[in-house]
Amino acid sequence: MPEPTKKSGSAFTKKPKSLHVCAGSTAEFTAETAKPEVKVKWQKDGKDIQASNKYIIKQDQTLHTLIINDASKEDDVVYSVISGTSKVKFEMKIKGQDGKDEKPSSKPEEPVGELKDEAPFSTSEKEEDEIVTVITPPPAEDKEDDLATSTPSPQPPSDDSLPESAKGRKDSVWSLGEAPPDDIDKPEDTPRSTLLIEKPQSGSVTVGGDITFIAKVEAKDLLRKPTIKWFKGKWMDLASKTGKHLQLKETFDRLTKVHTFVMSIIKAKDNYAGNYRCEVNYKDKFDSCSFDLEVKEVPEVSPSIDIRSAFKRSGEGQEDAGELDFSGLLKHRANREVKQEETVPEEDVWEILKNAPPQEFERIAFEYGITDLRGMLKRLKRMKREEKKSEAFAKKLESAYQTDKGGKIKFVVELADPTVELKWYKNGQEIRPTPNQKKYVFEHKGNQRILVINNCTMADDAAYQVMAGDEKCSTELFVKELPVTITKELEAVKTTVNERIELDCEVSEEGANVKWFKNGVEIPREIRSRFRFKSDGMKHTLVIEDAKKEDTAVYSAMTTGGKSEAHVQVDLKPLKVLQDLTDQTVRLGKPLVLHCEINPANIPGRWYKNAQLIQGTDRVKITHKGRSHKLEIENAVVDDMGDYTFVPEGYSMSLNGKVHVIDPPKIHLDSLNYPENTVTVTAGNKLRLEIPVTGQPAPKVVWMKGERVILDTGSRVRAESFPDHSTFTIDVAEREDTGMYKIVLQNEAGEDSAQIKIKVVDIPDPPQAPIVTEVGGDWCSMIWETPLYDGGSPILGYFIERKKKQSSRWMRLNFDVCKEKAFEPKKMIEGVPYEVRVFAVNAIGISKPSEPSKAFVPLAVTSEPSMLVVDEVTDSTVTMKWRPPEHIGAAGLDGYVIEYCFEGKDEWIVSNQELIEKTKYTIPGLPSGEKIFVRVKAINAAGASAPRMHPHPILVKEVIERPKIRIPRHLHQTYIRRVGEVVNLLIPFQGKPRPKVSWMTNGQPVDPTQVNIRNSETDSILFIRKADRKHSGKYELTVKVENHEDKATIDIQVVDRPGPPEVVKIKDIWGENVALEWTPPKDNGNAEITGYTIQKADKKTMEWFTIIEHYHRKSTTVSELVIGNEYFFRVFSENMCGLSEEARVTKDSAMIVKEGSNYKNPDYQEYDFTEPPKFTHPLVTTIAVSGYNATLNCSVRANPRPKVIWMKNKIVIDNDPRYRMFSNQGVCTLEIRKPCPFDGGTYSCKAINDLGEAQVDCKLEVKGGVTFYELLQKGVPLNLINNFLNENKGCEPQKE
Repeated sequence: MPEPTKKSGSAFTKKPKSLHVCAGSTAEFTAETAKPEVKVKWQKDGKDIQASNKYIIKQDQTLHTLIINDASKEDDVVYSVISGTSKVKFEMKIKGQDGKDEKPSSKPEEPVGELKDEAPFSTSEKEEDEIVTVITPPPAEDKEDDLATSTPSPQPPSDDSLPESAKGRKDSVWSLGEAPPDDIDKPEDTPRSTLLIEKPQSGSVTVGGDITFIAKVEAKDLLRKPTIKWFKGKWMDLASKTGKHLQLKETFDRLTKVHTFVMSIIKAKDNYAGNYRCEVNYKDKFDSCSFDLEVKEVPEVSPSIDIRSAFKRSGEGQEDAGELDFSGLLKHRANREVKQEETVPEEDVWEILKNAPPQEFERIAFEYGITDLRGMLKRLKRMKREEKKSEAFAKKLESAYQTDKGGKIKFVVELADPTVELKWYKNGQEIRPTPNQKKYVFEHKGNQRILVINNCTMADDAAYQVMAGDEKCSTELFVKELPVTITKELEAVKTTVNERIELDCEVSEEGANVKWFKNGVEIPREIRSRFRFKSDGMKHTLVIEDAKKEDTAVYSAMTTGGKSEAHVQVDLKPLKVLQDLTDQTVRLGKPLVLHCEINPANIPGRWYKNAQLIQGTDRVKITHKGRSHKLEIENAVVDDMGDYTFVPEGYSMSLNGKVHVIDPPKIHLDSLNYPENTVTVTAGNKLRLEIPVTGQPAPKVVWMKGERVILDTGSRVRAESFPDHSTFTIDVAEREDTGMYKIVLQNEAGEDSAQIKIKVVDIPDPPQAPIVTEVGGDWCSMIWETPLYDGGSPILGYFIERKKKQSSRWMRLNFDVCKEKAFEPKKMIEGVPYEVRVFAVNAIGISKPSEPSKAFVPLAVTSEPSMLVVDEVTDSTVTMKWRPPEHIGAAGLDGYVIEYCFEGKDEWIVSNQELIEKTKYTIPGLPSGEKIFVRVKAINAAGASAPRMHPHPILVKEVIERPKIRIPRHLHQTYIRRVGEVVNLLIPFQGKPRPKVSWMTNGQPVDPTQVNIRNSETDSILFIRKADRKHSGKYELTVKVENHEDKATIDIQVVDRPGPPEVVKIKDIWGENVALEWTPPKDNGNAEITGYTIQKADKKTMEWFTIIEHYHRKSTTVSELVIGNEYFFRVFSENMCGLSEEARVTKDSAMIVKEGSNYKNPDYQEYDFTEPPKFTHPLVTTIAVSGYNATLNCSVRANPRPKVIWMKNKIVIDNDPRYRMFSNQGVCTLEIRKPCPFDGGTYSCKAINDLGEAQVDCKLEVKGGVTFYELLQKGVPLNLINNFLNENKGCEPQKE
């Protein structure tokens, strides 16, 4: 029979449901509203929940979510969600690590058939001798009956009572207050107990009496307390039913090592009777025991049934509010406890409603306490009002019928007029007979009309009508479904997140309705749910796609006759941090990006700042793409500074990073009011500058003059820093303080700098040492440069002084200030060395004197050179000779200058740009056919002498000289070279003008691709890089000057090794002798055959041994051969280059035999060449020079070949480009490229093979290195240079 519909007025289209979660995990509740703009608030125990790290509240259109992190015992309360006038309550149950509830349920009584997986009590061990834990009833609600659940059994109104088929109908599921179905088998006791030493025994008790069941477990071999469970029937766990009627206790006796478990039933009721079971678990051990409880009934008056109770709502404010329990109409129990206020009304409400007009329905419902009037009216509408008299039917159908599924039912009516046409209807649809169908059978027996329905199914559970003429009669058929049992139990599953989970079981009937529960809460069948339900015959499967951590629970499949449970454990995948958060420093107003990467990729997470949850805004963007998680802030402000944390959802770990927001520093020089930032101070006065500065954090202030840092600890010049300004102080100003000073501010945001010029007025610096530019017999000319520092005042002029070098008395040469930077001292003695110096003068005073000039001697020039003559003339050069001057003087002679002038011109051209000391010189680059004049000057410190000129012009034209080849003596005979060697011949010749040179070979010009020819004015070079035999021959050199020529011939012979002899034959064999004969080779290697080498080889070993060397004949006899051996022979040819590369071997072998002699070959044992590594030459302590490659050598012998490892200071040298390692034929070499002093140390070479290892050590000392000047040139700070030099000085005594 269909149920009445619920009232729909809630603002929620989807309500949150109660959950069972493990302690420390995350719970998520979801509610959906009809409209997106509806405001929703969440409450915990009647108090509003505010968003925090613990409670996260989200809204997405109509979807509202409450997330509770790190669930604990305090969260095991009642929650509610409120929207407008709608309020929905729900609960969250907390489980321990083993998946059991941490405390008994305080939830109100649940509907029949809904199972809860609640944990039994837990006991913590203490030091007392006896531990007792009692589960007390929950204080939240005082229930009348915590152990049994009973529902009033209302029935529809009718003139008669229900038919017999409907009286015995019960719900297909049962609770503790009901007896189990008859088809559920009781578990049998195990044949032999492994844990229980005392089992609970069956017993009986009268209604209202108390009974106790005891189980004992011996704990001698147990490391911890065993787990015990009490069940009623096959599956009902009694741990969640504890209260005033049921108590569970446990004790432990430390002396006897026995655990005692007690189940007490107080004030027993009749429905407590049944089969009970006790199960004990410890690791892989299991034991169980079944026992029965018989409750003797006490006769009581059965209360009447209130039909209105069926139409009263099952609860106020609960999810099942408004639902009706019509199954209670079919339940009849003899004994029920009825509250005093629930009395049976005397009036028949059905009759009142039938006879009342519709406008009186609401008043009647209010008067009689009917809260679901709509459902009652629907029921009333389907009921036919009883007529006072029926004209068509003599006997009508019963009001209701009941049959079992698969059974047969008969509907019988008796007609008043048998001729009236009769029609049967099912739910308003006419039932027509069809051929070959035995479902519906229509029978006629007199006036009776019978409808037989065979093989009833649940589809036949409907309302039926029979119409005779214009009258009709109605009834209802209730099809009772037989209990469906589970034949194959669920199996426990352990997996990780994002995996697919399949839970399957098999039932006893195809097409059976199987309900799936998660922690006792039914799993809804929604379209877009991750839970999918599959049914294949008797096999039913629950599929969980993309498993999550919160899917860890106890899942159960329930049928009408049984239940199967399995624990599903979903663990998180191991979290791997691919990129951790890093501390970041960002400038004010710049973007900030925090980035991390974790694996698995689809793990969401939350961002926190200083433990506060970060929500995404227009300025703060949170992105998640694959493995990457980003937190982006457009413009960083000071408030963004703090500790940031990223927490992956479901994991206890977190990624941390610090963000520091900084502001760049700023120097404010406007307050100084100095033009161009220049400060002037007089030498000896005190200077103090105060510079305002800003920056966050407080910047570090550094004052610098050039590269020198001014410290705050200075005595005369110092700089001090304060939060808002910096001071620079000079106690006594000196002229060295003049210059540009730089102030630098630095903090994490950046830096700022400014320059301040300080000018100290003082006397000028002395000028640099003057330079004497010209010296005469008694005078000189001198110049000097302006002082580097003018003292802050313009230079007014200079004073000049001189003195003899041997004297210490200076004499001032001018009494008036010389404003020029040049001066000419006079009246000096020739040949006496003098020095001069200069003073600078400004308005402050006279500077210190300059450094003395280089000593100079007043000298006179020499006399002119003598006897200038022409030595040689060519088409472009003229060579002159002369003699030194007759009078040189005290200044000596530095060299000569040669000048020439073309005839008819006055311009003299200097031929040599530098002085020459020789008295012969060749003037190059002259045009042929021109005439020139030539003169020579002698030069000394006093200057140039008077020139000596050739009296006549010189014609530039060369005189012809016949060519002549001068062949070296070793080339007068044949020049012999081997193949592959270099041929380099230098042939000198003479002739003027430059001769023409040509080479011929075998009458043809030399091929430049084969032979390289290089010619010069005086020789010719023939060069062959790699000689070959084809280069052999006669080479003819021709040198030609106009019509004159000279020739020379050179014979070159390139030789190579010869080929092997053509044929080698064995001419005769007798006794121990063999006669051999061979023919000369075809190729003699371009050289005469000088001899032959003969070798023999035993056929067994084929190892060749030399018999004769440098043999000149072409036949020989080999003697002293071993009897019984068989020999082969081969012959090598030999010339001046050596033996031929190959040898000619005899085709046949020679067998040395002797009659009557038997030769037995001796047995030889194979020699074992394997040996462990042994260094035959150790490493030697070496001293290397810095910057030059150094090598370390040693030799090792081992078999098999060892692995060689080089170490420095016991650290293996591997893949270092500064080291190169070689190993060849047992010689091990380590090359150190351009070592420095830091490469010094102890070097080791280790050789390892399968038989052992060996190691040798040595020390390497690297001397030299960079100098003080080189370090200074490279810009190394002075303090580092000082430390480096001190360390080197400290090491020298130790090395000595």
